[in-house]
Amino acid sequence: MLGDVVAAAREASMPADPSEPGQPVEGVEERTGRLVLKTLADAGEIDALATAAEAVSAYHGNNYLPLLERFYRSHRPVLFTLVDAIELEATSADRSVLDAVEFIRAVRDRRSDWIPETITVEVDGQPPTTVSVDADAFASDAWHKVLRDKQRPGMLARRHLEVCVFSYLAAELRSGDIAVAGSDSYANLHAQLMTWDECQLLAADFCAQAGIPIDAAALVAHYRHELTRTAATVDAGFPANTDLVLDGERPVLKRRKGADRRPSAITLEAAIHQRLPERSLLDILTRTAYLTGWHRHFGPASGSDPKIRDTLGRYVTTTYAYGTNLGPAEVARHMRGKVSVHEIYTAGNKHSDPTKVYRGSTDVINEFAKLDVAGIWGDGQVVAVDGSQVDTWENNLLAESHIRYGGYGGIAMRHVADSYIALFSHFIPCGVWEAVYIIEGLLKNDSDIQPDTIHANTQGQSLSVFGLATLLGFELLPRIRNWHDLIFYRPDPRTRYQHIDALFGDNAIDWELIEKHWTDLLRTAISIREGRVSSVTLLRRLGNHSRKNRLYRAFRELGRVIRTVTLLRYLSEPELREQITAITNKAEAFHGYSEWLMVGGQLIGHNDPDHQELVVKFNELMANCAIYSTALDITDAANSLAAEGHPVDHDDLATITPYITHTIRRLGDLVLDLDPPDATPTTRLDLEPRALFPGGPAA
Repeated sequence: MLGDVVAAAREASMPADPSEPGQPVEGVEERTGRLVLKTLADAGEIDALATAAEAVSAYHGNNYLPLLERFYRSHRPVLFTLVDAIELEATSADRSVLDAVEFIRAVRDRRSDWIPETITVEVDGQPPTTVSVDADAFASDAWHKVLRDKQRPGMLARRHLEVCVFSYLAAELRSGDIAVAGSDSYANLHAQLMTWDECQLLAADFCAQAGIPIDAAALVAHYRHELTRTAATVDAGFPANTDLVLDGERPVLKRRKGADRRPSAITLEAAIHQRLPERSLLDILTRTAYLTGWHRHFGPASGSDPKIRDTLGRYVTTTYAYGTNLGPAEVARHMRGKVSVHEIYTAGNKHSDPTKVYRGSTDVINEFAKLDVAGIWGDGQVVAVDGSQVDTWENNLLAESHIRYGGYGGIAMRHVADSYIALFSHFIPCGVWEAVYIIEGLLKNDSDIQPDTIHANTQGQSLSVFGLATLLGFELLPRIRNWHDLIFYRPDPRTRYQHIDALFGDNAIDWELIEKHWTDLLRTAISIREGRVSSVTLLRRLGNHSRKNRLYRAFRELGRVIRTVTLLRYLSEPELREQITAITNKAEAFHGYSEWLMVGGQLIGHNDPDHQELVVKFNELMANCAIYSTALDITDAANSLAAEGHPVDHDDLATITPYITHTIRRLGDLVLDLDPPDATPTTRLDLEPRALFPGGPAA
């Protein structure tokens, strides 16, 4: 249409006789008007064209909302059935979305494309009632363009209104502004929290353990001083910080080359690897079961003793079947009639669950922590949290397509200590923000290794997680890939810096907001510590922007303080960046190690989410058993080298990972040897404090 109008205008401006020098302006304008009007008339009435133009303009500005209705149609009956079955309640005084839900329920049977904002509903046996919807109270400007028509004042597009209301209902359920009566995950969060009178009795001890002041004013002064001091220190040290440069207004952090391993460490690793015995996975599981007793947690749900003979052998075989993802049928085929499919299936589905498997893994972790070599690898105070995509069948409530990994299934979220052992794991949907599970894993960690520093990747951080982690006494130090796109907040709007001022925007911390809601923050943190509410449930709510949730705004503001301090440390401390990279690499290496042990393939062939998590837990138990067994063998090898007069350096030994695969037989004939170990393994390192090689410098 636009091209036709332009062509008509060009035709009108051309002279009728090219030999004439020119034409009167009035004649050109009159001719142009006639041709343009004729073009518009040929294309349709002007009113119809104006309506079409408004419909097209609704898509401007990347407004995809008009396109949603066609995908909504097939889900419409289910959504109305859902809102009919549950009882929704507002957690604040704002009921605009709930009123809109009642409105679309009242007009669901209407067929007209446009409906008035206020209607009268007549129900059999009931007096007429008037219901209305105020879309301006909650809908965005983009939705207004879709819902309203200038030619129909007071009317709303019915189909688009339903999509809009259900979209905002989902958003407010996620943020906690609307709750579901009788629900667990979507209950009223404020009703689940402990009362302030209950919290006051625990506040002093809680704040002392977390290392934070109990008084609101003192807390604000503490974090204001921390932010001010850190920013001033980074600004003063900027001239000596050769890694951080400012490219105009854009900060750039230069990449550092990692340090190469010493030749002596490589030589020691080769010598130790030569002395490591080869073991099958079944032998490793049997050995660790004798040494740690991890199989004692398995048994019937009633708690009675298992009515099966040879419980150790049965549970070892079951762990192998599920941990390798081979399954009961495939393992039974290779056991030469020693065990049947039914026996393995019964032990895996009736004598075990994710909690029992985790308790068995905890026994292995506790024994591993007693090893001297584990202390060389790490002190257990640092943990890395990372997720790995695991394929599953598609027809279940958990499986989703992962946009980063490209697979279809779930995410195995694991907490891996700096000593290489896995402390806890979750199996979560791909669409969930991974950061919400970081704290929950540490709170559920029952092992003797209790870290207080958390490293994660870019997906493992958000403002709410920063705020909650610091209140619970954890230090969150993630690897932030997109740090230059994040906002640095000033401690005061008037504060300026000589060198790093370009890092900060115009935003400053609202200290009054933190002080005003300090009791709400403390009450929430204590409720989580006491188990009244799950940190996952809380962070799901706080991870979604809310117009009304004061708790969200308070945690977000505290998170801005902690994240700004963390970002400043990340830019100014190369040792911190190296530590974050090293420990996150260990977590990623554990994923590779555990996947290598899954000889049955990476696809979990089951649609039950509980079974999927059970496979992940069994795989983690098997990996921890292999790590513990390898650590014992490394201890024996290092001690034998030292006994033969070959000095072993602790720093070199610390570079040898227990994720060793060439000494483990995953396949072949499955022979279950239930004989106990010949001797109690050595857990202590007996190394001479000398140089690694004869004639080398003294240590």
